[in-house]
Amino acid sequence: MNQLAKTAFDLRPDLHVETEGEFKGWRTWKRDHFETHAGPFYHRMDENGRITCAFRVAKKHLNGGGNVHGGCFMTFADYCLFALAGAVLQSPGVTVSFSSEFLDAAREGELVECTGEVTRAGGSLIFVRGMLRSGERALLTFSGTIKRVKWKKPVDAVAT
Repeated sequence: MNQLAKTAFDLRPDLHVETEGEFKGWRTWKRDHFETHAGPFYHRMDENGRITCAFRVAKKHLNGGGNVHGGCFMTFADYCLFALAGAVLQSPGVTVSFSSEFLDAAREGELVECTGEVTRAGGSLIFVRGMLRSGERALLTFSGTIKRVKWKKPVDAVAT
């Protein structure tokens, strides 16, 4: 595995490595409260530097028809954008563009996995594409663009 990719993959201060259960050894981030509430979502890097993301479908992920809610798929895919881009992002970023195509449904108990790739990484923009699957079934394809950002200190609201 590329050492630079491994280092960047593990750099985030909010990184959490799961210590038990089905996702023991997988990583997740704890700073994004919405993703933590919607997930949990996980990612890992194999020995070749390839990223896989996953979550196990629970009742809270379902819509009224008993399938994974489209918003859940899109939230997970947005999480995957950053996991897939992590080795080249190496700084804070925001999603500036996201497109998805729904191909099939997933139900409670299924394992949903994502693989993908960075298609281009420039100075300020990173382009990513991926696919969600359950077993051999393709569930959703997506592409998105991340903009690297530099965090600025907040300006005082009112000068006295």
